[in-house]
Amino acid sequence: MPGGRLLLATSLLLISLAARSTGQVYLETLPIAHPAIQYLQTRPDDPVSRLSAELERGTITLDFRADGTGYLASVLRHLGVTTDSQGLVFSKTSSQAAKISPRNPRAIYFADDVAVGFVPGGEVLELAARDARQGVSFYTLDNQSQARPALTRREACLRCHYGPATGGVPGMFVSSVFPSATGTPYAGGAIVTDHRTPFGDRWGGWYVNGRHGEARHRGNAVAPNPARPDVLETVGAQNLPNLAGRIDPKRYLGPVSDIVALLTFEHQTQMTNLITRLGWEARIAHHDSRSAAITPALQSGIDALVAYMLFADEAPLGDPVEGVSSFTRTFAERGPRDHKGRSLREFDLRTRLFRYPLSYMVYDAAFDALPGPILDQVYRRLFDVLTGKDDNSRAFARLTRADRSSILEILKETKSTLPAYWRGAP
Repeated sequence: MPGGRLLLATSLLLISLAARSTGQVYLETLPIAHPAIQYLQTRPDDPVSRLSAELERGTITLDFRADGTGYLASVLRHLGVTTDSQGLVFSKTSSQAAKISPRNPRAIYFADDVAVGFVPGGEVLELAARDARQGVSFYTLDNQSQARPALTRREACLRCHYGPATGGVPGMFVSSVFPSATGTPYAGGAIVTDHRTPFGDRWGGWYVNGRHGEARHRGNAVAPNPARPDVLETVGAQNLPNLAGRIDPKRYLGPVSDIVALLTFEHQTQMTNLITRLGWEARIAHHDSRSAAITPALQSGIDALVAYMLFADEAPLGDPVEGVSSFTRTFAERGPRDHKGRSLREFDLRTRLFRYPLSYMVYDAAFDALPGPILDQVYRRLFDVLTGKDDNSRAFARLTRADRSSILEILKETKSTLPAYWRGAP
């Protein structure tokens, strides 16, 4: 199947099945051309657009490596993305699907507001970056040596990255599929995953390195029998410390696909989509009604965002998890920290992802850019939950008194834009 047809088929597969994921709820796709949004008509302000502007002005240059990685290392450095965030996906779920296979997976690297995709032997680097108001935009960079490398915004990426899989707005997502021996995804069983997805349903079509005890996932495995495309060969697929014999590590910037990085990226993708959607919904509602009132639909979005931020529906890990790269350490080192040295980026990895279960994306510029009345309500809802005033105790039953107290204390010291009433909270 030609690359364009394969991309379209893959996008239809994932979009049609995305809403089946555990924890996922189908949301109506919001119009990108709405006068309050004008997604394609607005020049994004994101890390990649800023890098593009500097390249155009000639204030920075990109270094090219002749080892097959091209501009990758230089792009990551300029975008502030660490190589230990590397995740490797071998399912053919990219515009460069023809070059992707279990022997030649695509690498994904990410920071809080940007992700970069690289396929050994591929023609382009794939980039996705988050604008605080407009959400995620998509770009490519030709990965052959050239006098003036340039980044190009790509509308075609929306075929996969704008729909149910991304909460009805342009965004990113992690999919789990049943891949064949060549990496082709089976049409049944494809889901979108995040921290709400049961451990056993995650990472089909991905390589996963790390220790996770007796818990089982879909990673590192293919379905070798075309007559049984949803049955994975899982022998030797769990608790892999490395990818020896599976890939050529010299073709990548790192030799592994770290389980902790994958867990973090899953959480971050849908968190970003929820923030984007709530901002778009508020702007559309205000434009159409000329009112800043919090409608039932907006209140539902606020509740969904707060629940996700506080990991209300987080699926337990089952057994303790341990990564194999430096990601667990370097991610936590980013802070910020309170006077006791605590940070929302600290991992737990025993039964849950983070030690203090409030998303580190609370510090993100996109969170702060939510329309004023919406942000006020999000803060009020968070405050009520953390101080025990929330009357929906069942939804947040997993938050212990110690969890709530620690999160409240950390935020009061590290989030300077908190409403004044937070400062006096016990």
